[in-house]
Amino acid sequence: MLRGVLFFPVTPFTAGGDVDLDALHQHVTAGMEAGPGGVFVACGTGEFHALDLEEFAAVTRTAVDAVGGRVPVYAGAGGSLGLARRFARTAAGSGVDGLLLMPPYLVASPAAGLVAYTRAVAGETDLPVIVYNRANARFDEHSAVEVARLPTVTGLKDGTGDLDLVARVVPAVREALSASGKPFQFFNGMPTAEASQLAYRALGVELYSSAAFAFAPDVSLAFHRAVEEGDQDRVDALLRVFFHPLVRLRQRVPGYAVSLVKAGVTLSGIKAGPVRPPLTPLTEQETEELAAVIAAGRAVLAS
Repeated sequence: MLRGVLFFPVTPFTAGGDVDLDALHQHVTAGMEAGPGGVFVACGTGEFHALDLEEFAAVTRTAVDAVGGRVPVYAGAGGSLGLARRFARTAAGSGVDGLLLMPPYLVASPAAGLVAYTRAVAGETDLPVIVYNRANARFDEHSAVEVARLPTVTGLKDGTGDLDLVARVVPAVREALSASGKPFQFFNGMPTAEASQLAYRALGVELYSSAAFAFAPDVSLAFHRAVEEGDQDRVDALLRVFFHPLVRLRQRVPGYAVSLVKAGVTLSGIKAGPVRPPLTPLTEQETEELAAVIAAGRAVLAS
């Protein structure tokens, strides 16, 4: 079972656009020094959508090496069914501890089709699978229960922001699994998840992915501690000067949920390089704004 703040590394690229494995190793190693509860490599923040299979294999192997068994490592898998199966097998061969199942390619899918997709990909390995509920892969409470009953599915990560749906899914899954005693975890997978975590926590969803951990782990961990300890003053201060400004900056351009994190990693001293098309980078002015937001967050920690 996962605990604490979950670290989603970026995938660094060179100026020429190749995967920079040395920078990735440095990035993951630095994150591990801060103390995450788990590492999710080559997922949304890691530009899974932009990696070919060979790059994915190299990225997952590098992350597994950098983590060195200290915490669980999960890798993304998704897209078309055939490729999703291949990504799952490749991730297993790289030594990861689990999979985050991303949405299928493009099509809007009925609930029964999503269950079949999940069953097919999960059946490729013995790895535990966390299903990502977002975009064109939206599970209702009935299909969520069905996938939760699959032997290797151990979690559901919500990126819809539909709290009404989450409020129905969580108790439905818990009730369905109660007799078996199967461990199962729910995750807040919204971009800048800290901004919505108090609402998710009220629904029984305590785990969340922290994009901020990739470039400001001290701020990310301080927020998590404040939430766990009920320090509302610090929670409010960090939301006001750090997380809410990040949300406003992120919302300016589609894809900035990734571009912003990559710029932050570079500001932290690790050359993360550019994002791959169709994503676009922050402007110079926006990068300066991001630096100011990071400084403001750290000023709260120092106060």
